Amino acid sequence: MGYAIGVIVFALGIVISIALHEYGHAGTARAFGMKVTRFFIGFGPTIFSFRRGETEYGLKSIPAGAFVKIVGMTPQDDDVKPEDEHRAMWRFPLWKRTVVMGAGSAVHFILGFALLWGVFAVVPVPDMERLDAAAPRVAAVAECTALEWEIDPQTGGVRQCVPGEDPPSVAAEIGLQQGDVVTALNGRPVTEWADLTERIRAAGGSTVDVTFERDGQSQTVAAELPLAERVRQDIPPETPVDEVTEQDLERVGVLGIEPVIPEVRLGPIGAVGEAADRTVFMFRGTVEALSRLPERVPQLWTAVFGGERDPETPMSVVGASRIGGELWDRGEVPTFILLLAALNFFVGIFNLLPLLPLDGGHIAIAWFERARSWLYAKFGKPDPGRVDYYKMMPVTYIVIFIMAGFFLLTIAADIVNPIRLPF
Repeated sequence: MGYAIGVIVFALGIVISIALHEYGHAGTARAFGMKVTRFFIGFGPTIFSFRRGETEYGLKSIPAGAFVKIVGMTPQDDDVKPEDEHRAMWRFPLWKRTVVMGAGSAVHFILGFALLWGVFAVVPVPDMERLDAAAPRVAAVAECTALEWEIDPQTGGVRQCVPGEDPPSVAAEIGLQQGDVVTALNGRPVTEWADLTERIRAAGGSTVDVTFERDGQSQTVAAELPLAERVRQDIPPETPVDEVTEQDLERVGVLGIEPVIPEVRLGPIGAVGEAADRTVFMFRGTVEALSRLPERVPQLWTAVFGGERDPETPMSVVGASRIGGELWDRGEVPTFILLLAALNFFVGIFNLLPLLPLDGGHIAIAWFERARSWLYAKFGKPDPGRVDYYKMMPVTYIVIFIMAGFFLLTIAADIVNPIRLPF
């Protein structure tokens, strides 16, 4: 039941964000004096509609998006009444048309930021600055240990260990569990995570006595720490994986535990900065993901026909809603909201791509017209006028065909070979 509710809530969140996207177009158009005649959610046959002022609002039967009709979006629109000629969108200044076409994406960015702010204002967030001084409490125990530092060719990240192929972690072998607190190493007390990390790294290749506390009882177990290849601690953590060299690596001792990271409540004011930082992070990730879409197509094709699904491949609305349902069912509401925020950023950026029929395509054509007019004027030639959208239709149809094929491929992959949550 929880899963179904989560799917419905997530899908409803998508519908609302898309409707607000279109309202961004309609609201700014009205504010500039343009005429908005239609505002519908969905496509296909009309379920119901009503008129308010000069705009018809309604709901259609296919919930695949929403749309607005602004009179005279292009000079080729032939349904502009004589009395509305002065309100045709294409007659307005370039900056106003740019604002109207960009308003939909702006709404997604505002929604994404608002969702992030809401999460960080209420939910405690990790405070990495306090980690080094925190008590060495175990949050998780690794099943295995990768002794060599390698790049995974599939993910482009550091290769993670594989149980059964890589040796089990020392922490798992000696029976450490979530919630244990390491209190001493070789009889010397340990009170901070940074101190424990430094001493474990230095003790690689030797046997140490690990003392830990569980349920108020102290235990000491001998552990032989292996030497594993890791990035030196003086290397900046933001260094790209593919830029790490042999000189940046060293062999150190590893135990195989993850710490409990201290948390802090930011409140409404502190959440603004955190939401801004996370917005920048998501923007960068979205742009990078979009740049890698072409190379993901073969991976999606492989996933549809029985191959392993790469977790880095794109998801459709179907896949995102399914993940949203699982998160809701598990009580991971903050992560559910973060996923919805990420989706808003993706849709907002995707819509700004300079391709018709996307909003970015209309913006690109408007600015091309201005640049072309300026260039012709410089050479003393007459203004060539507006771009003929009818001549752009073959290219537009090709873009629509490619986009439709890609979306159908992602939907198929999400149905037959969905991405699973890693926890």
